Amino acid sequence: MLEFQFMGTGNAGGVPLWGCHCPACDLARRDPTQRRQSASAVIRTNDGVSLLDAGITELADHFSFEEMERVLLTHFHMDHVQGLFPLRWAECERKIPVYRPDDPVGADDLYKHPGVFEFLPPCDPFREIDFGDFCVTPLPLIHSRVTQGFLIRKGNWRLAYLTDTVGLPDRTLAYLQANQPDELVLDCSEPPRDTPPRNHNDLNSALSIWHETGPRRLWLTHISHRLDTWLQQGGSLPEGVFVAHDGLTLSPGHDA
Repeated sequence: MLEFQFMGTGNAGGVPLWGCHCPACDLARRDPTQRRQSASAVIRTNDGVSLLDAGITELADHFSFEEMERVLLTHFHMDHVQGLFPLRWAECERKIPVYRPDDPVGADDLYKHPGVFEFLPPCDPFREIDFGDFCVTPLPLIHSRVTQGFLIRKGNWRLAYLTDTVGLPDRTLAYLQANQPDELVLDCSEPPRDTPPRNHNDLNSALSIWHETGPRRLWLTHISHRLDTWLQQGGSLPEGVFVAHDGLTLSPGHDA
């Protein structure tokens, strides 16, 4: 059994964005199902829970210490690690391993005072890690901090989780073309633009990556209120492209 669930699908500001009264933000205030927390996910198996980033601050309300197997970090921007800060003080003997990119700075004092977390040596890009119930392969991305995505594999089923990137490095693109995922979860912070944002994909960039890598379905994440507003005002997506939402679950052999 493996379930991949989106914990959050928003960019750093989230939806609704504080102080904003655009159509997307006003709708999200009226309808909680339209809200977006910081982009993150969780993998559930019979063995326990693996976090993909930890930007949500109330993680203790969602998961017990006993079920937490590991944390897989894409990078150390605060909207992807802030949830670790209160959890680290748990008075428990077992350490929870954290798989991280090669960033010697980290975030604030997490390296100095990790508490229950054990920050492992940096992941080796393109080397698959076997956790027994599933495997992950770290994939370098293009962002303002050292950042990695993950190709998650359960048997012959593959899901690529690539958030916080603008385009893909050539080696990552080639790896995904040779190991084609069934599902592509991809950063798409902005609606179509003449020039892409500096650190994130717009819709044009996201669709280009989807066509180059060839997955059956594309799921957009790390979404801003601007993209939500564009969609509300008539923007359309090609067949096979979907906007992920907080709480959405994907699994091998099942449609969402």
